[in-house]
Amino acid sequence: MDRKIKFAVVGCGHIGKRHAEMISRNAESELVALVDVKEKSQLGIENYDAEFFNSLDELLASDLEIDVINIATPNGFHASQGMKVLDSGRHLVIEKPMALTKNDAEQLIFRGLRKHKQVFCVMQNRYSPPSVWLKDLLESGKLGKIYMVQINCYWNRDDRYYKPDSWHGDKELDGGTLFTQFSHFIDLMYWYFGDITNIQAKFEDFNHQKLTGFEDSGFVSFDFINGGMGCLNYSTSVWNKNLESSITVIAENGSLKVGGQYMNEVEYCHIKDYEMPELAPTNPGNDYGAYKGSAANHHYIIENVVDVLKGRNTITTNALEGMKVVDIIERIYQLKK
Repeated sequence: MDRKIKFAVVGCGHIGKRHAEMISRNAESELVALVDVKEKSQLGIENYDAEFFNSLDELLASDLEIDVINIATPNGFHASQGMKVLDSGRHLVIEKPMALTKNDAEQLIFRGLRKHKQVFCVMQNRYSPPSVWLKDLLESGKLGKIYMVQINCYWNRDDRYYKPDSWHGDKELDGGTLFTQFSHFIDLMYWYFGDITNIQAKFEDFNHQKLTGFEDSGFVSFDFINGGMGCLNYSTSVWNKNLESSITVIAENGSLKVGGQYMNEVEYCHIKDYEMPELAPTNPGNDYGAYKGSAANHHYIIENVVDVLKGRNTITTNALEGMKVVDIIERIYQLKK
């Protein structure tokens, strides 16, 4: 396939615009359509030479030639819109989380297999140099047995983020703090250490009662099926700005901590017979004005889609991994009841 891969992006908020920008910058991609419920003039997308539609159904009813449709809408729409994309015979790129229930995620995987279409999940934090370094280190076996893993996610999300006209904070559309803010770090945990069991959790809503329909903080502890134990401590009730997203690993042959606001820097590394390599700098976080998000690595996502569809590579985050993240979060949240 020598021609350009033709993309459409559904949802023109901050993340949808990033998808559109990365598609436009990729020499082997072409942005052919943008979709949003708002009027085009309100979205700040006038610099894109792409057809505009007000709904996914309108797009699918058109005779536009499209290879891939990227879903960057509110979380609660991901599964149903993803099913429509696959049913239309297009490949699917789906922002995190791919669904809000494991059952819906399984349905997407099944439909993709039935239709012989690829399902790409967006988990761009895997591309950050410290993430790649830690994955390689774990695969090498140099750390020996894993004893303890601690993940801390302490961010600021206040009324600058949870605006009255936004889907953020709506239980049905948002899903909760672990889905919207911290699924990236649950993805990294699963990628590094595998699945978890024996989950225990405690949740609290400190200062979001007027802003969201769910908790803002939690302590979660568990065992890894592959050995060792772990905990996830998270909060969006941090005052004014993000504090950190970090992972500390205590293992048989050494210890390490990857920290910074987005697990973007190695803060400590002391491992038997091992010298820490120099890592490339991490891309800055997505900047949304008053608040910040995870590393701006979406260009890698588009590159991977193109490489896979042209037969040059495998999927970086496949649909099964996307489903496991949803499954883990769902199992944690079941302890609220």
